[in-house]
Amino acid sequence: MRADHVSKDISKQTKITKAHLNDRPSRTVALDEIKSEDIVRVKERLRIERLKSEKSLLKKIMLFLILTGPGMLVMLADNDAGGVITYAITGATYGISIFIPFLILMIFVAYIVQEMTVRLGAVTHRGHAELIFSRFGKGWGLFSMGDLVISNFLTMITEFIGMSAALLFIGVPLVLGVLISTAVLLFILSFRRYLVIEKIILAFAILNLVYIPLAFITHPTIAQILKAFSFAGIPRTGSLTILVFLLVANLGTTIAPWMLFYQQSAVVDKGSIKEDLFYGRLDTFIGATIMGIVSVAIVIFTALTLHTAGAGTLSYTDLDFANTISKVVGNYAGVLFSIGLFEAGFVAAFALASSSAWAFGEVMDLPHSLNRKFSEAKPFYAVFFVSIIGAALIVLIPNAPLGLFTLLVQIAATILMPPALMFLYFLVNDRSLMGDKVNGKIMNIAVVAIIVGIIAMNTILAILLVKGGGQI
Repeated sequence: MRADHVSKDISKQTKITKAHLNDRPSRTVALDEIKSEDIVRVKERLRIERLKSEKSLLKKIMLFLILTGPGMLVMLADNDAGGVITYAITGATYGISIFIPFLILMIFVAYIVQEMTVRLGAVTHRGHAELIFSRFGKGWGLFSMGDLVISNFLTMITEFIGMSAALLFIGVPLVLGVLISTAVLLFILSFRRYLVIEKIILAFAILNLVYIPLAFITHPTIAQILKAFSFAGIPRTGSLTILVFLLVANLGTTIAPWMLFYQQSAVVDKGSIKEDLFYGRLDTFIGATIMGIVSVAIVIFTALTLHTAGAGTLSYTDLDFANTISKVVGNYAGVLFSIGLFEAGFVAAFALASSSAWAFGEVMDLPHSLNRKFSEAKPFYAVFFVSIIGAALIVLIPNAPLGLFTLLVQIAATILMPPALMFLYFLVNDRSLMGDKVNGKIMNIAVVAIIVGIIAMNTILAILLVKGGGQI
């Protein structure tokens, strides 16, 4: 009887999946076909439909927990090891300044950008790379995938830099620390179900909040914070190039191309549909808000400790920060900073490897779901393995220039962001693809303003670097 019941449920849900796939106009036949990945996600969708039919409070909470996750995960992963160091350098260099309102503004920028990926995934049931390949052709599809995989790999190196530095601070040797980090990241894949893996990574991501109490122990005053929102918050001394460089780096660590690919593919792998958009938007807003609060907390903490102590941190490595914080504030603060740094690198490394693997599978039309067994999606998991192991090995190279590399990766993310946003803009405004879920006028104005703003900041930085002979 049980087997009969399950068979009927799966048959019913396959029809539901097909109905949702065809419940939108599309010029591209490939998007209307039910692929094997859709069938793999049937069980996940069936669980959601069952919970939706329940009225109890417990079931509603379970539904919320199932339908949320990608937004919070992608935003907390965005506060990666490189991001933590970028915020730390910012606070140590300029104190409590204009960067605080700038980072608060980034909450809304991140939400606007990522909400579009949620809609794309929920309406089309296809990942970002697959849509680019389908809509803009093989050339652009391969370009976007290659660009993403390369930039992700470079960013992954900074995550292992952060993780190894955090473990070194608490006495774990470099080689052992890298091996442990790599092994745990790969072991998580063995759970072979997207929802379970997502919740495990989110449990790690909670440690990102450690920077909030660190900010409070510095006893910032309301007057100090409000000063950042006034003209007094604008730095009046120091290099203009460094100021713009850090603005661009902070922007690059707030929104990056991999985030578009990761969240859209995660929404699809979870089995979300357009009727779930409320949960997807709430998930993204909560994640963006937490991301912004944590980034501001790091700036406040380093502003009232390292900046006050006069520490020049622009060339600091990740380990230098932990050591200096330990000397200035106390060993407990250095340990807490290191815990947050390890978590930041760990969560981001998983998200980066996942987005690369998803993009590869989508563009190459190969199995690409975390709900699949290893034997069913060997190329997908191979990309994940190679990304993680390759970045880990590079960090072990003796005397590798790992210091300023972290900041430069954030700059690279900002440079690559306008083309990624243009693809996103055209996709989400394609009525034949999105139906009535296309962008409204206000959203389009906001997206265009973000693209123009990023290009302007990149251009200003390029001019300043050229005039300065490439010196920061």
